[in-house]
Amino acid sequence: MRDRLLTLENEIRSSLEQSSDQDSLEALRIKYLGRKGLINQLIKEIAHLSTEERKVYGNKINQLKQKLSSELNSRFERFKEKSEATFEPLLPGKVPHIGHFHPLSKTFSEIVTFFKNYGFTVETGPEIEHDWYNFGALNMAKDHPARDMFSVFYIKEDLMLRSHTSPVQIRVMEKQKPPIKIICPGRCYRYDAFDASHAPVFHQVEVLYVDEGVSFGELKWILSEFVKRIFGPKTKYEIRPSFFPFTEPSGELAISCTVCGGEGCSVCGNSGWLELLGCGMVHPQVLKNVKISPKTYSGYAVGMGVERVAMVKYVIDDIRVFYNNDMRFLEQF
Repeated sequence: MRDRLLTLENEIRSSLEQSSDQDSLEALRIKYLGRKGLINQLIKEIAHLSTEERKVYGNKINQLKQKLSSELNSRFERFKEKSEATFEPLLPGKVPHIGHFHPLSKTFSEIVTFFKNYGFTVETGPEIEHDWYNFGALNMAKDHPARDMFSVFYIKEDLMLRSHTSPVQIRVMEKQKPPIKIICPGRCYRYDAFDASHAPVFHQVEVLYVDEGVSFGELKWILSEFVKRIFGPKTKYEIRPSFFPFTEPSGELAISCTVCGGEGCSVCGNSGWLELLGCGMVHPQVLKNVKISPKTYSGYAVGMGVERVAMVKYVIDDIRVFYNNDMRFLEQF
């Protein structure tokens, strides 16, 4: 027992000299002072000694245990003081703002998601367009008065920034045979003053469905589902006659005022209705222009401004607030 105790003392002394941090000290504590440590193993073996030997070695083992415990505590304190002395407090950080989607991005996503859920695929096209795709193929000849509605940014005579996303429909119909079921979201450009209801750069989503037997009734149905999804199931709607050179018959969709619920207020001009988008059956001449027989196929088209839909949905009376980056406005969403 004497030799074992002496060997253990030397081993503890050597281990303490080699310890360099708190982790190594904790490992020593567990090895020697733990419930299953070497010192407790020696204490259990005392039971096999004589009465006199128990007193002698029991006292020595307790002294070794107390000495080791005191040394470990002392070294733990020194490491702790050293660590605190080298610690440099950090300045309090700023809590970052939690971001969220811009109201236009939210509206854009809702529109695209709605039509994708009904089997429409997304198609895109160039923002710099030829006259043929922006006007000619859409039944607007060089001298057609409807061109005046589009206030085009011309790059040169037959090249321009697209004024709507309808050119994407033409490009798809030139390359693909019916059935065609697409939506065309994207940015558009018009030479308009930047005022409460107009912007020189804005966003549109065009919808096109061409197949055998497509009817105006199907157009009315998809628009009714669209209104219920975007504006709520209690929103009323009506389709009014209108004119677009690329659809026949043509219509405009109006919904009950989102402010007064159709009762009449200053927002809707006391009419109870807000105009939302244009729609209609694809003009037979447009189908002929892309070599699709109007005798076999028919289709409907819908065109809407994303900003317009967002303004109606969130009751906003000035389109410019979408682009001013005013946090007081954006934080409402």
